[in-house]
Amino acid sequence: MKKLISARLAGNILLVALGLLALFHILVLLGVIPADIVWGGMVQGVPSNLVTLETVALLLTLLFILIIAAKTGYVEAGRLSSAVNIGVWLIFAYLLLNTLGNLASGVSFEKLIFAPITILLALCALRLALEK
Repeated sequence: MKKLISARLAGNILLVALGLLALFHILVLLGVIPADIVWGGMVQGVPSNLVTLETVALLLTLLFILIIAAKTGYVEAGRLSSAVNIGVWLIFAYLLLNTLGNLASGVSFEKLIFAPITILLALCALRLALEK
């Protein structure tokens, strides 16, 4: 896998994708993107649940961005480099589980659009996690 894509490129792909994901969550919170295409369509009609879920998702996405930025060298990790390495493995696991959730979703948009994206991002996270 190391010969297919560099760790730096994998990190940059993840940073761009996670940045777009953060923007997506903000647009859902603002009501620009309809709530019925996220969370498996299960939060329709319950705005407080949507706000809570999307806020947590946004904060988690921002944490992921920080971890990936540290792993790729854009942010100095210092004494936290071991935590950053563990964090990248956790991001990989999260993206794999997210892919399964997208595939199990009753919303076609999640199955057809988000599942392929998350599996590609999981592979990028794996590549980055394999980097020493």
